[in-house]
Amino acid sequence: MTLHIRPARVEDAELILAFITELAEYERARHAVIASVEDIRLSLFADGAPAKGLICELDGKAIGYAVYFYSYSTWLGRNGIYLEDLYITPGQRGSGSGKQLLRHIALEALEQGCGRLEWSVLDWNEPAIQFYQSLGAEPQDEWVRYRLEGDTLRNFARG
Repeated sequence: MTLHIRPARVEDAELILAFITELAEYERARHAVIASVEDIRLSLFADGAPAKGLICELDGKAIGYAVYFYSYSTWLGRNGIYLEDLYITPGQRGSGSGKQLLRHIALEALEQGCGRLEWSVLDWNEPAIQFYQSLGAEPQDEWVRYRLEGDTLRNFARG
């Protein structure tokens, strides 16, 4: 069996949205996915797109994906990478594919001089937590993530 990780291409937009939807179902948040194939095309593949995608293939069949973007740390004075999504289909979990996909991004972070690679995980997702801890990743319990979105974001922005 041959595992191959490649940059996502515009023709992968429909596949990526399907993976996003599968991930959201697993995370009990399917209702929150409002992205369209066109949204994926614009946000990942248009000139100056803010995010990048990878496709993980096993023997030529797509089994997962990752989406990430560059962040910045004022404390380090360096860029970082924020991993938005890492997803491997249920039948391929435990095969090492997720580890290789994450390692691919970690290598890019090193090659680009990044000071960190970060992501979030749901507090109930014990398999993911155990996987990340097995790699040596540590939770950042002292930071609480906040979010403005939808009407709350619009209302706040408009005063």
